[in-house]
Amino acid sequence: MQTIQSNTASSEANSHNALYSPICRFPTEILCQIFLYCMPEEDEWTLAPDPSLAPMLLTTICRQWRDVAVDMPSLWRKLRMEVEGDWQKKVVCYESYLKRSRGRQSLSLEIHDEDWTVPRSLLQPYLNQISNLAIELFPGADFCPVMAADFGGLQELSIYNCGAAGAVTHSVAQLPPNTHSLTLTNVWLTKPELSGFKPLAWASLTSLELMVGELNLIPCLLRLCPNLSSLMMMGTFTGEIETSERLEHTKLQSLCIHAASHFNTSESPRRFFELFDAVTLPDLREVEVCNIGRWPHEEFKELLGRSKCPLERLYFDGFVIRKKEELAEYVTLFPSLQIAMYGRY
Repeated sequence: MQTIQSNTASSEANSHNALYSPICRFPTEILCQIFLYCMPEEDEWTLAPDPSLAPMLLTTICRQWRDVAVDMPSLWRKLRMEVEGDWQKKVVCYESYLKRSRGRQSLSLEIHDEDWTVPRSLLQPYLNQISNLAIELFPGADFCPVMAADFGGLQELSIYNCGAAGAVTHSVAQLPPNTHSLTLTNVWLTKPELSGFKPLAWASLTSLELMVGELNLIPCLLRLCPNLSSLMMMGTFTGEIETSERLEHTKLQSLCIHAASHFNTSESPRRFFELFDAVTLPDLREVEVCNIGRWPHEEFKELLGRSKCPLERLYFDGFVIRKKEELAEYVTLFPSLQIAMYGRY
């Protein structure tokens, strides 16, 4: 009996001490700041929710911490969902994130198959609050079951495709009106596919990164994205530009072209002459090229003269053949021009 009373007294003393420990007396505002520092680093957000890490861990310490953590939407605004097999056990965890975010949500979807029934029903009430969506299609996913147009509040969309070659086209055929950034990795769109999009399907985009197989795709992209300010293209850039009309794009400021390392350099000047001759870019400020072979200096200089653009930066990387005299001409045209060279040529 004495032992039981002693243990009870000890427990009460510990509870009393815990109640008056310094951290329990912190104002809620201080706890909120501490909780923010407990969150995983940016590169650790690739992990699915983990009970041993914040923010879930913070809800298990004590009632006060749980109440504060649950009432902090900023702790719950990044979620990675793994959509594969029997994932019903994870639904409760995922739904708690979506509910607690109470507003903008950054969501990563890892899709291994096309069974979208449960994820669709789970996400349906929150579609308009998801502002940043990243989708990874893994082998076994013959098509992407997610339609970008369903996410009314979407601002940024990125898709990494390891599934079937044409798995993504239908998903991005129409973007929500506020989507300003689109990144497509290992997604090779064709001109017939883009030509089938509605004229305003990508009109809201200001930033676009994608793979380009055909050089002829670029004018089509610029027409589809009249408000684009940044365009980054990676690919092979084969074929010719099949248009006699020069396209003026008044918003493009940054143009980045990364050709595959195995690019056929003997044909590259002709190809990029066609690109530079097909467009006028009056607001062009930054150009970056990589692995394009011989740099089409005269054609680029004609583009600059025709566009009367305020060029500020010019970057060369990888295999790009250029001459010092050519670079000096650019500096003469733009005295404050910054030129960076990272390749050997």
